[in-house]
Amino acid sequence: QVQLVESGGGLVQAGDSLRLSCAASGRTFSRQDMGWFRQAPGKERAFVAALRRSGSSTYYSDSVKGRFTISRDNAKNTVYLQMDSLKPEDTAVYFCAARLTPTYIAGSLARREMYEYWGQGTQVTVSS
Repeated sequence: QVQLVESGGGLVQAGDSLRLSCAASGRTFSRQDMGWFRQAPGKERAFVAALRRSGSSTYYSDSVKGRFTISRDNAKNTVYLQMDSLKPEDTAVYFCAARLTPTYIAGSLARREMYEYWGQGTQVTVSS
């Protein structure tokens, strides 16, 4: 069983930066693919970014590409989402997700149903 705990959310102004953290329990973190998703009020949970367990491949949604960066620190069992140049449309609850079972299907890490574990989420609000 993997437990994920997000932190770092808050209220910021447009153009500001935030760094979200997701701490994972257990000894399998280095063997997990990790992802970030977000859910705005009245909308479905949407893919933001993902990082393969090897750390060699990252994936981003078009809406955040060039502004957000996903990274991991296996020594700390933590994955990060650095969010720069924030916009009001980035306002959402951000969720961390993990997948332990390996997958080699192209684009699979952008699909929420591929993840086996989820955190409770952290609110990010960007004011204009």
